[in-house]
Amino acid sequence: MYIGEIAKKTGLSIKAIRLYEERKLIPAPKRSGRYRVYTEAHIDLLLLIKEAKALGLTLTQLQPLAALDDDQPDWEKVEQFLVEQKRRIRDQIKTLDDTIARIDACLKQMHACPEAA
Repeated sequence: MYIGEIAKKTGLSIKAIRLYEERKLIPAPKRSGRYRVYTEAHIDLLLLIKEAKALGLTLTQLQPLAALDDDQPDWEKVEQFLVEQKRRIRDQIKTLDDTIARIDACLKQMHACPEAA
């Protein structure tokens, strides 16, 4: 299928698809004359990139996952990457929870102070 069709199927712009190809996040499609011909494997990869971006990941973070074997992602590497991202997010949540607890303690002390009343 041509780039316009793959753009409709994935909801990505033609510009984005070309960027991902340029950055080697997807394999270069075969050509039929002047036209690039994309496959279902390209759709899978593009949807994976789209989902990763929706999760807040950057193209730079996705670059190590671009090592493709037979035009397929290294799913073990993708899984390890997602588990690591999940761990980082949990660490961020813990840090934010600790900060909220400190703010609550500060507010409690402030309200207990006679001058603040």
